[in-house]
Amino acid sequence: MNSKVIFLGCIVGLLMAGFVLQAGSPKTEKVSYKSGGDTVTGYLALPSGEGKHPAVIVIHEYWGLNDWVEEQARKFAEQGYVALAVDLYRGKVTKDANEAHELMRGLPVDRGVRDLEAAFAYLASRADVNPEKIGSVGWCMGGGWSIGLAEDQPKLAACIVNYGALPSESATVQKIKAPVLGNFGADDRGITPDSVRAFESEMKKQGKSVDIKIYPGAGHAFQNPNNKDGYRPEATEDAWKRMTAFFKQKLQ
Repeated sequence: MNSKVIFLGCIVGLLMAGFVLQAGSPKTEKVSYKSGGDTVTGYLALPSGEGKHPAVIVIHEYWGLNDWVEEQARKFAEQGYVALAVDLYRGKVTKDANEAHELMRGLPVDRGVRDLEAAFAYLASRADVNPEKIGSVGWCMGGGWSIGLAEDQPKLAACIVNYGALPSESATVQKIKAPVLGNFGADDRGITPDSVRAFESEMKKQGKSVDIKIYPGAGHAFQNPNNKDGYRPEATEDAWKRMTAFFKQKLQ
């Protein structure tokens, strides 16, 4: 082969290698931190760049901390956030709906709150995190825990709920300090549009920041492609745009 061709091939190879490194996935690692007397773990995805970044607590569905949730954490890291996907089940993951239901029912409320508060404290303690710019996001069960953290943690800067259970009682809503964004399905028989509107109404009544969208033709878990019959790609794309715009406005 001509030496000039070899040289040019090497140059192209180096350029391509540089591109791959630049466009690579965020750095990820498994981290441990204290939750009361327990040591818990999470999946951490880090953005590129130096200095302090906003952060997001990523809360899984009732399946547990699986590959899809880790993917969401990486997507938020690509947007510039230190993203911590918590593990509320302490290592248990399933693809069986019955087992997932039992895992969800078996999660003690006080332990879940403690673990989420521990995740908030862990992120706030990191040198690469701006402690005043920490938000939360969850789907399904995790959506309910996301709003639950907003009820419990007054320093939470932003909260996203994707088809998670919502409070409507005045005293509970009164505890929420963070602005809330929610994405829900009009055909969801578990988290009904009526319950979503009741929450929205109470938030507005109390002068709190809330942005709710209910998607026609979408049911529960419409953002997860593993939900083969219920996945709605167009609604998912729109919900992602809403989430990224919301976090950019509230956290960056």
